[in-house]
Amino acid sequence: MRVRGLPASRGGGVGVVPDAGRDRGQGVLQELLLLFYKMLGFLKHPVVVTANINLNVVALTAVGLLSRLWQLSYPGAVVFDEVYYGQYISFYMKRIFFLDGSGPPFGHMLLALGGYLGGFDGNFLWNRIGAEYSSNVPVRSLRLLPAAAGALSVPMAYQILLELGSSHCAAMGAALLMLIENALITQSRLMLLESVLIFFNLLAVLSYLKFSNSQKQRPFSPSWWFWLMLTGVACSCAVGVKYVGVFTYLLVLAVAGVHAWHLIGDRTLSNVCVLGHLLARAAALLVTPAATYVLFFYVHLSLAYRSGPHDQIMSSAFQASLEGGLARITQGQPLEVAYGSQVTLKNVFGKPVPCWLHSHQSTYPVVYESGRGSSHQQQVTCYPFKDVNNWWIVKDPGRHQLVVNNPPKPVRHGDVVQLVHGMTTRFLNTHDVAAPLSPHSQEVSCYVDYNISMPAQNLWRLEIVNRDSDTEVWKTILSEVRLVHVNTSTVLKLSGAHLPDWGFRQLEVVGEKMARAYHESTVWNVEEHRYGKSQEQKEREVELHSPAQMDVSRNLSFVARFLELQWRMLTAKSDGSEHKYSSSPLDWVTLDTSIAYWLHPRTSAQIHLLGNVVIWASAGLATVLYVLLFVWYLLRRRRKICDLPEDSWLRWVLAGALCAGGWAVNYLPFFLMEKTLFLYHYLPALAFQILLLPVVLEHISDHLCRTQLLRSLFSALLVAWYSCACHVFNALRPLTYGDRSLSPSELKALRWKDSWDILIRKQ
Repeated sequence: MRVRGLPASRGGGVGVVPDAGRDRGQGVLQELLLLFYKMLGFLKHPVVVTANINLNVVALTAVGLLSRLWQLSYPGAVVFDEVYYGQYISFYMKRIFFLDGSGPPFGHMLLALGGYLGGFDGNFLWNRIGAEYSSNVPVRSLRLLPAAAGALSVPMAYQILLELGSSHCAAMGAALLMLIENALITQSRLMLLESVLIFFNLLAVLSYLKFSNSQKQRPFSPSWWFWLMLTGVACSCAVGVKYVGVFTYLLVLAVAGVHAWHLIGDRTLSNVCVLGHLLARAAALLVTPAATYVLFFYVHLSLAYRSGPHDQIMSSAFQASLEGGLARITQGQPLEVAYGSQVTLKNVFGKPVPCWLHSHQSTYPVVYESGRGSSHQQQVTCYPFKDVNNWWIVKDPGRHQLVVNNPPKPVRHGDVVQLVHGMTTRFLNTHDVAAPLSPHSQEVSCYVDYNISMPAQNLWRLEIVNRDSDTEVWKTILSEVRLVHVNTSTVLKLSGAHLPDWGFRQLEVVGEKMARAYHESTVWNVEEHRYGKSQEQKEREVELHSPAQMDVSRNLSFVARFLELQWRMLTAKSDGSEHKYSSSPLDWVTLDTSIAYWLHPRTSAQIHLLGNVVIWASAGLATVLYVLLFVWYLLRRRRKICDLPEDSWLRWVLAGALCAGGWAVNYLPFFLMEKTLFLYHYLPALAFQILLLPVVLEHISDHLCRTQLLRSLFSALLVAWYSCACHVFNALRPLTYGDRSLSPSELKALRWKDSWDILIRKQ
C-alpha cells in the first residue's frame, strides 16, 4: 500500500504507519461496540420466558415448607431469644430508634416485616422467656419469614450440588439431610435469624455457581447478569442479617478472584473483553453489595426516627436528629456558644457509659484508701444521668459577669475560658495533685479557697477538634472540643474508672498529659445550651427557659448518621458473661451441648436445640476425609500421577473450596471472638458441612469403589445410614417441635449425652 505524497520504503514503507495506527484504533473501537452490542443485544428481541419445572425442586420445596410451617404458631409463648428480637420488632412498629451490636438491621427489618403484614402494633412486653403472647401478637406471621427461609434452604441445597456437577442422587441426598436435621428445623421455626442467614449464604453460593456455569455458555447474557448481580445482593443481605455473614462474602469473593485470575490468562479473549468481565464483576460483587448495605441503614433510619432507650450511647448531634427526646430539649436552643452561656458538656467517647461533666458540694477525702493525700477540693466527676449539677457557665476571664451580652460574644477556637459550676459557682480547676484512681494523671476539681498556698488554676484553652478553620465558633452539639489547662498543659479527660462510695460511684475525670491525651475520652460537646440572663445566683438556679433561635437537628446528614452508627455498632461491647447454655466452639462439632428453648408451664412438653447426631458425626467425618483425600491427590499430582480426570479434579476442588471452605470460614473465627457463644452459632457452618457430605460419599462410590460389588455394598450401607438418620430425627422430634409431652422415663431415654440439659419435672 502506498500513501500519496510519500515514497515507499524498502523495509515495509514509512507511509503505512498512519494507516496501521488508524486500523488498530478502529479495531479496538469495533471490539468495544461489538462487546456493548453483545451485552445489550437482548433488548433488540422480545423477551421470551420458558420454564423448565424440576419436579424434584417442587417436591423438596413442598416438604420443606411442611416441616417448617406445621403448627408454626405453637408454642404461643416467648421462646428463648425471641425475647431479644421481639423488642426490636416492637421498636420498628413504634418507629423508635435502636442499635444492636450483633449486626446490621436488615434481619430485624425482615422480622418486623412479618409483624407489619400480620398487623402487629408493637404493644407487647418482651421481658420474660415463656411469657404467653397476647391476642394482638401475630405469632405465625412473626415466625413466617425465618420458617420460609429454612424451608427454601432444602431445595437450594439440591440445586447447589447440581451446579457443582454432582448427580441428582447426591443432590437429593443433600436436600434430604437438610430436611431432617433437627437443629435446623428448630431454629427456623422461631423468630430468630440463623435460618435467614443460612438462606442468604446458600443463595450467594448458588447464584455464583449459576453465574460461573453460564459464563462458559453465554457470557453477558441476561441470565449471566441476573445471577452475577444476585450474587452481590445475596452477599450483602447475608452481611446485613449478621456481621458473621461477611465470612461467606469473603469466601465468594476469593473464589471469584481465582476465576477472574484464570480469565485474565485466557488468550482466546481480547483485552477489551477481559476488561469488560473484570468491570462487571467489580460492579456486581463490590459496588452493588456496598450500595445495598448502605440502603439497609437508610431504610432503618427512615423507619426508626423517634428517640428511645438506645440513643443515649449516640452522640448529642445524632440524638438531636431523632424525634422527641433530646431533639425536644435542644430544638430552638442557641447554636453558637457565647461568654455567659449555660451549657452541659457530654463526653464524646461515652464509655463505659454516656455521661456529663458534673460537680456537687462534696469534696475529695483528705486521705485516700491508698494513703495518698488529696487537695480536699470540690469533686468533679462524670455523671451518667441528666441533673441540674451538670450545668456550667462559660465565663470570660476578663469579665465578672455571668450573663450573655447583647449582642452575644461567641467563643472561638483557641480562646481561653473559665468554666463556673452553675449550682455552686466554683471554677473548674486542676493542679499538680494526683487523681484519686489514676495517680499518673492530675486531679480535677472545683476550686475551694482554703487560704493556703494553693492558688486557683482555672484557665482553660478551647480546642475545636473538628474545626474547618482556626477562627471557628464553638457550636452547640456540632463542635467536638478539648479543654486544655493553661498552667499545666493537661487535657480534661474521662478516665472511665468508678469512684468509691465517697464519690457516689460516679466516673472519674482527670487532667491527662498532652502526650497521652489524643483519645475520644478527652473530647466533649455541648448538648444543652441556653443564654444566661440572671446575674443573681438564686435567679440563675431557676433559669430554665430556652430562647428560640435555631434548630440544630437539621445539620446532621444521613452520611454522618450512617458513619456514626457503624462505629457504635462495631465498637459496642458485647456481653461476655457466662450463660447457663453458653458453650465453646469445641463443643459444637461433637454436639456436646444443647439449649433448652422452652418448657410448657404445666406439662413436660419442651423445645430443645439438639442436632441429629448421625448427621453431625457424619458431616464431621466427611470434612476430615475430604481434607485427607485432597492432600493425597495433591501430593500425587505433584508426582505427575493424576488419579482423577481434569474435569473431575476441578469439580472436586471447587466443591471443597465452597463447602469445606464455607464450613471453615463460618466456624473457625468463633475461636477468636470474645463474646458469649451458643450452639446456634454453629448452624451456618453445619449447613456447608451437610453440602460437603454427599459430595464425599459420591466420590467414594465413583472413584474409590473399584468393582460393582463394592458399589452395591456401599449403596446398601448408605441406605442403612440414612435410615439411622431418619430414626434419630423421629426420636428427637418431640424435642424439636415440642408438641408432645413425654414421661420422665422417655425424657431420660433421650438424654444420650450427660451434657444434654433435658428438663425433667419433679413428680
